[in-house]
Amino acid sequence: MHMADALLSPAVGGTFWAVTAGTAAYCARKLRGLPAGNGSPLMGVLGAFLFAAQMINFSIPGTGSSGHLGGGLLLTILLGPYAAFLTVSSVLIVQALFFADGGLLALGCNIFNMAFLPAFVAYPLIYRPIAGDRPGAKRLSVACVVAAVVALQLGAFAVVVETLASGISALPFATFVLFMLPIHLAIGLVEGFVTAAIVGLVGRARPDLLDQGTAISASAGRSATRLIGVLFCAALVTGGLLSWFASEDPDGLEWSIARVAGEQALDAPAGGLHGLLAGIQQRLAVFPDYGFAKEEDGRASGEAGRSAEDPSRARIGSSVSGIVGALVTLVLVVLIGVLLRWWTRPARAPGEQR
Repeated sequence: MHMADALLSPAVGGTFWAVTAGTAAYCARKLRGLPAGNGSPLMGVLGAFLFAAQMINFSIPGTGSSGHLGGGLLLTILLGPYAAFLTVSSVLIVQALFFADGGLLALGCNIFNMAFLPAFVAYPLIYRPIAGDRPGAKRLSVACVVAAVVALQLGAFAVVVETLASGISALPFATFVLFMLPIHLAIGLVEGFVTAAIVGLVGRARPDLLDQGTAISASAGRSATRLIGVLFCAALVTGGLLSWFASEDPDGLEWSIARVAGEQALDAPAGGLHGLLAGIQQRLAVFPDYGFAKEEDGRASGEAGRSAEDPSRARIGSSVSGIVGALVTLVLVVLIGVLLRWWTRPARAPGEQR
């Protein structure tokens, strides 16, 4: 559901940049009151795992489309809404800057659709009322599935509304909705079951993480260290190995655009802010589309050289992208946690020694 800049006008893209920047500042302020031993390591490994998991597109049978884990609801259940919003936002920033997944102008919309809506709409209004304070296994699973479906439906509808408000593409509203919502219903069901399974496993290891969404606590010990270690290893294995088996079918958004417009990707307006941001992204994206940049192997004979389509090169590129992206996300999220901890450090009294 990563939107490209071709769908958005500067006015709409800039508005959602402002909305999500303000939300990030609000979340950071809400997290200031956490104990010094806050959960930034857990935030970091969950962010790394989410980055890797989003590389694995799964096919939707009978459609020719695919989807991937959004993860906004999962992280909100485990971290609480404020930490989850910052963590998912960090994942999307890394994806846009270094992997050209989602446009830079569209970054605010993507954060709103994939982080804000799950954390501040689907979680408090759908998941919490269904799950209750001490949910059993069945109730927890139902809450995860229903909330995940709602989050995906809201995100898909938001994509259509943001595109319509921009007015720079010829995608008709009604037709676009009729393709976007059903395909993301299927993706949402898969995400719901995956979320329920992961929440169940994590809940058995650290039941305190499911206590009113206050996972970002100061609790530590062997169970916390073990969980962080397991999640870190899972992130590396998922990004470095399992990403080889991702579906090559277009994702739900690309599939919907292709059904409406006849092509998966639309061309962004040349020049202006679109051109400027496209140039910046092209220079920063060291692993475009989660692989090595295509390059010709120049030879005297003049024949075309091997490019990123070579299967072995593509697999290596995918592994490197998954591992590097997971590590960069981990570092970024932990750095955010460190900055928040520094922000909350009490000021020294006059004359106090350092």
